[in-house]
Parts: sequence; C-alpha cells; structure tokens
Amino acid sequence: MLVGHDERVPIARLLTFLEHGERMAHDCAKAQTALAEDSGTRRFLLSQAKQEAMHARVFQGAIAWLAPKHLRDTPFLPALEAYRRILDNALACRDLTETFLAEQVVLEGLGEAVLTRIEQGLTKRAAPFGRLRRILLHQEEAHHGFGRHQIERAIEQGETDVEDLRRRAQQYLALTDAMVLTLCDLFESIDEDATAWAKDVRTFLPSWCSA
Repeated sequence: MLVGHDERVPIARLLTFLEHGERMAHDCAKAQTALAEDSGTRRFLLSQAKQEAMHARVFQGAIAWLAPKHLRDTPFLPALEAYRRILDNALACRDLTETFLAEQVVLEGLGEAVLTRIEQGLTKRAAPFGRLRRILLHQEEAHHGFGRHQIERAIEQGETDVEDLRRRAQQYLALTDAMVLTLCDLFESIDEDATAWAKDVRTFLPSWCSA
C-alpha cells in the first residue's frame, strides 16, 4: 500500500472519526428498532446495527495497522459528541422521524461523502481489501437510502413536512459543518482536495436540507 509515513497518522485520525461515527450509528439503529412499528423496518434496522458494528471493527483494525498508538484515541471532534447528545434526546422522546433525519439522512450522508472521498484516495494509493471497502460503501449507501425513504413516507403520511424537516435539520447540519472544518485539515495534510470534498458533503443530502 502506497501510504507515506507522514500520511499514516492523518489517515488513522480520519478512520478514528469514522469508527466513532459507526459506533454511534450502531447504537442509534439498535434503539430505533424498539421504536419501529412494522417488522420490515425492524429487520432493516437490526441488519444495519450489525453492519455498523462490523464497520467499526474494520476501521479499528485499520487504525491499529496504520498508527497503533491512536487506537485508543478519545474523539477528536467535540461536535460529534454534541451530535450524539441531541440524537440521544430524540431517541428518548421516541421521535422516530427525527432520528431517521439525524442518523440515516444527515449523518449517513456525511459518512457516505467521507467514505467516498477516502476510497478515491485509497484507490490512488493501491490500498488492499478493495472488495471489502466497496461492501462497506455499498452498505452505507443502503442505510442512507433507507433513511431518505422513511422521511419521504413520513411526508406522504402527513407526519411531517419539508419546512418542519428543514427547521429540525439545522442543528444537525451546523454540527456536521463543524466536523467538516476539522476533517478538511486532515485531508489537506494527506494531499487530498479538501475543498472538493467539502462541496461533496451537501450533494449527499436532500435539497430541502439547506434550501
């Protein structure tokens, strides 16, 4: 794998962010299962929870290989922990629609953007385990698509509307913007186009999020 010595720590830190994000997604999907009313939704969420746990283990293994001393790093993005607190509150209020918005739509959209950009960089560096990386990205895309479908269904059933969703999305988007600022610095440190990546993030979100 053509990863320079000075790139190992920045890449490990990017993966640390993803690992913590995957663990949060796992906890959320597991909690959502108890709130979902139909069996099909519960089955998907149980499958998602298992996949997110597997993703976290994969990232942990990659971190151990790249920069072992960063394996036990505490989260370097306070915005991610703030995001977790707001999401946990929505779960406690049993607001399933908001949790789909926060986790499967906004957070998975951010994760999909990060993974897509990282995948491009790893491909350029002839990284191993290409098939496994593609599986992870495909699963993230499926989680994001599921969330968007759930939101669309909630709109159709009159449980929410675009204005309400846009209003509720703002607190989550503000925190993902804060994450982007830090991650852009890491991308620049490994000679990746941080500006292009930052623009990518919003392309993975519904247009009404920031309209």
